[in-house]
Amino acid sequence: MPFSKTRRTLGAIAFTALISFPFAADAVEIQKVTSEGGIEALLVEDHKNPLIAMDFAFKGAGSAQDPEGKAGLANLLSGLLDEGAGDIESTEFQEKLDDLGVSLSFDASRDDFTGSINAITEFSDEAFDLAALALTDPRFDEEPVARIKGQIKTGITASENDPGQLLSDAFGKTVFPGHPYSRRTEGTLESLDEIGASDLDTFRAQKFARDNLVVGVVGDITPERLKTVLDRVFGDLPQTAVLAEVPDVEPKFGDRVEIDLAVPQTLIQFTLPGMKRDDPQFFAAYLMNHILGGGTFTSRLYEEIREKRGLAYGAGSWLASYDHAALLGASTATRADAAEESIGIIREELNRMAEDGPSEAELAEAKTYVKGSYAVRNLDSSSAIAQTLVGIQLDDLGMDYIDTRKDEIDAVTLDQVKEAARSLLSVEPTVITVGPAGA
Repeated sequence: MPFSKTRRTLGAIAFTALISFPFAADAVEIQKVTSEGGIEALLVEDHKNPLIAMDFAFKGAGSAQDPEGKAGLANLLSGLLDEGAGDIESTEFQEKLDDLGVSLSFDASRDDFTGSINAITEFSDEAFDLAALALTDPRFDEEPVARIKGQIKTGITASENDPGQLLSDAFGKTVFPGHPYSRRTEGTLESLDEIGASDLDTFRAQKFARDNLVVGVVGDITPERLKTVLDRVFGDLPQTAVLAEVPDVEPKFGDRVEIDLAVPQTLIQFTLPGMKRDDPQFFAAYLMNHILGGGTFTSRLYEEIREKRGLAYGAGSWLASYDHAALLGASTATRADAAEESIGIIREELNRMAEDGPSEAELAEAKTYVKGSYAVRNLDSSSAIAQTLVGIQLDDLGMDYIDTRKDEIDAVTLDQVKEAARSLLSVEPTVITVGPAGA
């Protein structure tokens, strides 16, 4: 899995405790703020606590941008940006973060490079200065580069016989053959050896820019101060990112891949066509998937595999929308001797949904749940709202999305859901299993 670091100082723990309070969807008032330098952000002011949460993303600057032969570059960079910057070496930089109670973190997904800053208002100026240094003048000294590489390599080696990792590797190579999405985000032992400090700095200098930057801020900060902060943190970035072209890819369906591994359980994953987030029928597909397997304890897959037959602890499905592909996945883990039975059940449920669709009652229940759970999952803390503000911008959903989302869901008809089911589930899936052969 991608590299990440977690700092649990007393200040960070206190910050986490203070920011974890629920917001009602109708209480989230979003403002658009534009700095003097033209940097835009979405802001939710909240002055009840002296805390500020800022999330940001560089769109299109994820691991798909890793150069050929240097897979893992973006992920390695995400682990090094807080390991010293400017004239501040690694140890001192991290001590400053700890002393200020600041949480500064970075991550690289397939498509995007993201970061977050959480700070107490009193020390936020220092926090933003450290973040600006990390983004514009990181050091990439020999010791931290070797140390973070070593940690990632240890994880790669430890996962060599991990069933989940084997399945993930097979998924990438089978479903996205030859595409950047086929590569591990963290790279390989060999590709990491090819990455040096100059590669890290070139990636940062080319991929982090103002034209692919989106920012979400929540907390104890006014629009006027945020304007200054945006220029302070991001103003020295180049205007335009230099991004390699990543082609759209149609996931490959219809394959059967069996990986022989002597483990008690067999992992099973189905891959089918998905629906991009900007498709007008996205919510029809989303509701269909919720009924099929996304609703966990109330879904058809869970009911058939876990509740009725006790073949697994769980079973589910999900929609994944990337910048260059979309897919629907379904999975479970079961006893090796029940693997084929479980595969058969999943096929039956996919076919049943494709042919008949859901019932009116199932759709009504799904709508109620999907609408009601949004605030719990996306608006339950300052950090969650900041992430949501970034996601709204990455997907180009509009400032009013939190308000209009319920109406979009309510507008979905049963016929639209049935059509989404026919369209996505009538294709022969790719099926990958990891477990004992011939069980």
